[in-house]
Parts: sequence; structure tokens; C-alpha cells
Amino acid sequence: MLAVVAALVVVAVTVAVLAGTSAARTRAQSAADLVVLAAATAAMYATAVPCDAAGETARRNGAELASCAGEGDGVYAVSVRVGAPAGRTASASARAGPISAAP
Repeated sequence: MLAVVAALVVVAVTVAVLAGTSAARTRAQSAADLVVLAAATAAMYATAVPCDAAGETARRNGAELASCAGEGDGVYAVSVRVGAPAGRTASASARAGPISAAP
């Protein structure tokens, strides 16, 4: 009986960690999308330094800006990280710019 309870606890903990990791990945992608839009908007309207705006947006969304780069024509690419369960991190990247810069 004790072995069955222990096995159920292990399964429950594993499922909780996997669900938390999946949620962290979703948060990371949402943050990356918002961060790259902040950078592209700042570049388009010259309201702030694009990567500074990206860093502030990342911080306000509970993420860490890992990279921010202008690719020319107002296009920006960013990468962010967020904390995940069990001391892990989830990362995501995004790219945005004006429609005139479409490939």
C-alpha cells in the first residue's frame, strides 16, 4: 500500500512540474511577443531606444530580456527567459517590424 501511495505522489509531482513548465513556456512566448512589439513600436515612433523599451516591457511582464537586435528597416528580434518549476527556465523569441519590411 505504501508503494502505491509513493508511486501516486511521484506521478502527481511529475505532472505538476510538466504543467508548470508548459505554462512557463506559454508565458515566455507571450512576453516575447509583447517585448518585440514594444521595440518595433519605439523604433517606428521614435519614442524611446527600442531595446530599452524592450527591456522595460520584459521586466514588467516578469521576463528577462536575453537579446534584442535591430535587423534593419525597423525590424527587431528579441529573446526572453522566464522562470519555470524545478529551477529551470523557459525561453522564447519573436520578430516584428513594419509591413513594408516583409520578406
